[in-house]
Amino acid sequence: MKILLKNGNLIDYKNKINDKYDILIENDKIAKIEKNIEENVDKIIDCTNFNIMPGMIDIHCHLREPGFEYKETIETGSKSAVAGGFTTICPMPNTKPTPDNKETLQKIIAEAKNVNLCNVLPYASVSKGEKGEELVDFEELKKAGAIAFSDDGMPVVNSKMMREAMINADKLGTFVASHCEEKSVAKGAINAGKVAEQLGVEGVLPEAEEIMAAREIVISETNNVRGHICHISTQTTKNMVRDAKKRGVKITCETCPHYFTFTVEEVLKSGTNAKMNPPLREEKDRKAIIEGLKEGTIDCIITDHAPHSKEEKAQELGKAPNGIIGFETALSAEIMNLVDTGDISYLDLVKLTSYRPAELLKIDRGTIEVGKIADIVIFDPNERYVYTEDMIVSKSKNSPFIGKELKGKVKYTIVSGRIVYKDKE
Repeated sequence: MKILLKNGNLIDYKNKINDKYDILIENDKIAKIEKNIEENVDKIIDCTNFNIMPGMIDIHCHLREPGFEYKETIETGSKSAVAGGFTTICPMPNTKPTPDNKETLQKIIAEAKNVNLCNVLPYASVSKGEKGEELVDFEELKKAGAIAFSDDGMPVVNSKMMREAMINADKLGTFVASHCEEKSVAKGAINAGKVAEQLGVEGVLPEAEEIMAAREIVISETNNVRGHICHISTQTTKNMVRDAKKRGVKITCETCPHYFTFTVEEVLKSGTNAKMNPPLREEKDRKAIIEGLKEGTIDCIITDHAPHSKEEKAQELGKAPNGIIGFETALSAEIMNLVDTGDISYLDLVKLTSYRPAELLKIDRGTIEVGKIADIVIFDPNERYVYTEDMIVSKSKNSPFIGKELKGKVKYTIVSGRIVYKDKE
């Protein structure tokens, strides 16, 4: 199968390309990148006025299968991911059963291969059942296909256990992704402050994230091992990671589009569809997250795609579950709130969404060059549209972007040389 991408603007961070090129895809690989390619092919895609980037890599999402298929499945989640331009996704292990053993992990991998839409590289849990009582067999799970380890959503409270986990993962050339939440100060529905007071709900203190992030930095620095902090949302966490990196600490971190797009004020408009953990913060935090992306403190952007049913999200603010879907709105949020504002360039965006995530996972992805696997997203950076519920591909519809005008639309997603998504329009 030969596919020719004509007249598109190629953006590739590794090779520092942001210019018009034709790209020839042959079977699963990129065969040519030239200014003008004339060749007999099976399909030509006219990419005039479109950008072509390496497929985005989401190192932190939730697919809910096994155990919570009423929210999302590996199939529906994969469909949502490719609709958003993601070619590789890494689901977290808060499923039922938990992938704390090779059998459960391999079932997830097998189902993803059966669906065959995007690359699905699952996490295994840090502790058995995510209970924080007994560590999993790291070596066995790594051999079985775990990309990394996390008890996401359930912080590893025992510091001795977390230390051992980070050391074990580092020895295997991977890492533990830490959901930083000090439970003793984490109780609440949304960020502590005026909005929480106005709505009459208990507020989550920002220290809940910051205290645990400080612990992971200490463990990483003292033991000279990799550590990774999930979905950072506060100015203080960003500053701690920045300062640690300056000292040469092997700490990395991620953030989500909602933390540089919204503040806690969005809860007044979107209700429980703006409730997540960590919660939306204040404007100073939103600005700090953008600064962290600009200065290189924050390594990558993830979605934390977290589907929930309408019935669950229809509960009152204090009882509704945390989390929003994010695959299908991530690119638009990044274009509108980072690129269009002049805070980062498109090259920087590729670094944050493809190149650096591939580095963190140690996979041969995140770039468009001859001989590499053809994982590609093609999008119109200027198309505007109102995001409506009936557009959503995900099984769940819990998004604060519903009803808002977005800019930037995925036109094609290509995985290993196969067109796995094409925009209906």
